[in-house]
Amino acid sequence: MIFLKILLVFSFLIVLWQDVQSREVYWFLFPIIGVCCGFLYFLNTKPELFLISIFMNLIFLSILLLVIYLYSKYKLKSSLKTSIGSGDVLLFFALCLSFSSVSFITCFVLSLTFSLVLHLLFKKRDSIKTVPLAGYMSLFFVLVYLGSWTGLIDSLYII
Repeated sequence: MIFLKILLVFSFLIVLWQDVQSREVYWFLFPIIGVCCGFLYFLNTKPELFLISIFMNLIFLSILLLVIYLYSKYKLKSSLKTSIGSGDVLLFFALCLSFSSVSFITCFVLSLTFSLVLHLLFKKRDSIKTVPLAGYMSLFFVLVYLGSWTGLIDSLYII
């Protein structure tokens, strides 16, 4: 169990480092994150709730990606590929396996807010104009998991 937690934190930190440095992340990190998150959630919940939560999280994510697609196509007049990175989408899907639906949506929205604040703070120093969303979200989830494991945050798997 401790190995799984270390692997998860290490994978998140690699995503953070690579995304901030070059806006490119190794693709194999996302399945590692998904499997680690999913296994930790599975161990802390009932199998029926695990499957229902993942299904609900995927529905939420699909609706979100549809809105992003429609917004980029009709409002921005650009493709989805220029609006959001593939690494960001892969991280979204990996995180679908992480928590119950209410906790997932709450953490997801808070991670987007956290990413916006970090981007606004660091955008003057950064020469690249795009947002390292997967990296900032990874940092947020490292903090959430560490808070949960140390007892600072009540169980994320119950709600």
